[in-house]
Amino acid sequence: MKYLILLRPKHWVKNLFLFVPYFFSGSFFNLKGLFFLFIGSLAFSFMASSIYIVNDWFDINFDKMHPVKCNRPLASGLISKKIAAIIICSLIVLSHTLGCILTIRFLIVLDIYFIVNLFYSIGLKNISVLDIFILATGFVLRLIAGGVIAAVALSEWIIVMVFLLALFLAIAKRRDEVLISLTLGKEIRKANKGYNLDFLNVLLALVASAIVISYLIYTLSPDTILRMGSHKLYYTFVFVLSGLFRYLQLTYVYHDTGSPVKVFYTDRFIQISVVLWILTFFTIIYCKDFLDYMIGP
Repeated sequence: MKYLILLRPKHWVKNLFLFVPYFFSGSFFNLKGLFFLFIGSLAFSFMASSIYIVNDWFDINFDKMHPVKCNRPLASGLISKKIAAIIICSLIVLSHTLGCILTIRFLIVLDIYFIVNLFYSIGLKNISVLDIFILATGFVLRLIAGGVIAAVALSEWIIVMVFLLALFLAIAKRRDEVLISLTLGKEIRKANKGYNLDFLNVLLALVASAIVISYLIYTLSPDTILRMGSHKLYYTFVFVLSGLFRYLQLTYVYHDTGSPVKVFYTDRFIQISVVLWILTFFTIIYCKDFLDYMIGP
């Protein structure tokens, strides 16, 4: 169990972003493409787990002071640094082995992800503002990797929106950490010295507004309508808005956004919003004739 906790398999859900370009391409039922995307997501999952362990390695002292992270295998001493180093190397080799089944371009994206996050773990995470930008970049790299595997060109809007969404989640996470620091009376992360609640509240409002505006522009864009073959994409906007509202409620009212992955797995409102968004988009892209028959072209 301690090794599973070290690998954080629950966080592998983030690698579903690799499937996003394929979903929007209208070719989601091509099983060969899905198989290669599955291989790619596994490669990214193993590489991400190696980074999680590296990050835990450099965060041991801070994690020991955290009310929840103190229970992590490295911080609690359940797993030694020597064993952790062996696991890191094994995961990197396994990730590259799977990546070799795909393309060189995918391997390049995979290695860029590893290098960026390695530097993040070593020290860049201690630089306020830059830290959240690097976290958001990781999601964009997943998106690019998915586009490379599926041979799908990414629109500038999908890249911008994924970056903004990841930035929003990272800011909410930092806000939760600042609240914990205030409660404990000590810093649990060096980068948090450059943050306070007022600053993070402004950033959350700014990024949330940018997400809403960007999404509306995307769904109403003539280029998007032409590519998707439908002008009904704006129907999905209500689920994006409800999901954002709920996350802001969790952030400001319940102070429970320290782990976006935990929110995704446990919050029914968020889950329903995501599922309805996917189903609506699926119907618009893959069931155009049925939708036109039901509500008109």
